[in-house]
Amino acid sequence: MINTKRPLEEKIALFWHGILCTGHAKCENPRQQEFEIDMFRRDGLGSVHDLLLGLAQDPAMVFFLDNCMSHKDAINENWGRELLELFSMGVGMDGQPNYTEDDVKEAARAFTGWTVANAMPRYPYGRYRSQFIYDPSDHDDGEKTFLGETGNLNGEDIIRIVAKHPGTARFIARHLYNFFVADEPQVPAWQHTPPRDPELIKKLEDEYFSSNYNIRSMLRVLFNSDGFKKARFAKVKSPAETVAGTMRLVGDFTFPKPGLNALALTIRYMGQDLLNPPTVEGWHTGREWIDSGTLVERINFTADNVGNLNLPGVRAIVERLRAEGPTLSPERLVEGCLEQLGAYELAESTRNELVALAHNEGEVQTGDEKFDTRVAQMLQSIVATTEYLFA
Repeated sequence: MINTKRPLEEKIALFWHGILCTGHAKCENPRQQEFEIDMFRRDGLGSVHDLLLGLAQDPAMVFFLDNCMSHKDAINENWGRELLELFSMGVGMDGQPNYTEDDVKEAARAFTGWTVANAMPRYPYGRYRSQFIYDPSDHDDGEKTFLGETGNLNGEDIIRIVAKHPGTARFIARHLYNFFVADEPQVPAWQHTPPRDPELIKKLEDEYFSSNYNIRSMLRVLFNSDGFKKARFAKVKSPAETVAGTMRLVGDFTFPKPGLNALALTIRYMGQDLLNPPTVEGWHTGREWIDSGTLVERINFTADNVGNLNLPGVRAIVERLRAEGPTLSPERLVEGCLEQLGAYELAESTRNELVALAHNEGEVQTGDEKFDTRVAQMLQSIVATTEYLFA
């Protein structure tokens, strides 16, 4: 996330990791999740149908949601339930349910026999990559009825039916809006809570079907919409976005060095333990990212980094402001720092306080030896504001 030359690819991998969740606390080995994240990078902008089918055959997910423990004479409903509730269509929309308990059971029956191969011995050559296998002898070949379709349905049929369901179009559209535009209510409320921008969500739903479920096409519609362009600073940055974005801003960790694990732990302390979500539902987003503990963690982390004049990104901010001339007004010092941090707009009262703070230090001389410190202190003051929590 910090050094990628393909930031949208990493953003979409993070997007899907927050929805199609597995956690290392219940995976056979860490590399299973590594391969899963690679799948999100590779297929995350393509067809939702293909992505869900890949997920159903992903050893990390098969093991995480116990489908390897689901047999034709003793089904396990975990995968069938979460596929419908949390990974595709959601429990309902417009006040109506999208599926029934019978649909969950029938989906689970259809995925019997979808399992993982027996683990190879780890020694002497190291761990082998886990493999998905289909065991026809353990598949329930009986007739099933799922969302109104009846037949000898298998896992591919379930994915096909789910992908074409209107609830899936709405579910994916609202997730994209929540991740890229503005905070929506939490997912469990979606059945009875309308979208924040119904018109834009409808456009995304239409594009979902006209593009054959293609995420890239939906994002093109989203990014070109007025709803996206006008929704500045309408979502709380996630911990991962806060930490990775700060590192990209200050230019640190541009090559491997000690301390990267501490960054990962910082994201955890802010409330987002990457690769280990609290439940299969993933993380609650928006204002739920912020409490008294995580807020202090955010402010301390960002302030420590933007105030570090040894970091190349901070030095570049200072030099860009110095290049504006021999003196800066206190108002321009504030505005210049806001622009460099991402064109933030502050409440008038907050802005006035920062301008007063700049005035207290006297005239801003860019050639003064104190100029660098004044810029760093102003950057620290800005990242401590409420406005800086948003993106």
